[in-house]
Amino acid sequence: MDIIVRNESQLAASLKRYRKKADLTQTELGRAAQLRQATISELEAGKGATLETLFTVLAVLNLELVVRPRRAVDDAALADLF
Repeated sequence: MDIIVRNESQLAASLKRYRKKADLTQTELGRAAQLRQATISELEAGKGATLETLFTVLAVLNLELVVRPRRAVDDAALADLF
């Protein structure tokens, strides 16, 4: 299932979800990515990640980034989300 991410907090939550799905702790993911656990924590909090860090973590989690045009969302569809 594809997850659409439109902001930092959604990206952070998605990375955390996939890390847990892979049954990894932040420390284990950090080791696999050659990053500190604190860096993984910051990334999952949506704070201070570089693109290099993001792509390293995506690779370790076997994920990829897809960039595409945003779909227009009408007010009724947006209301259904809440």
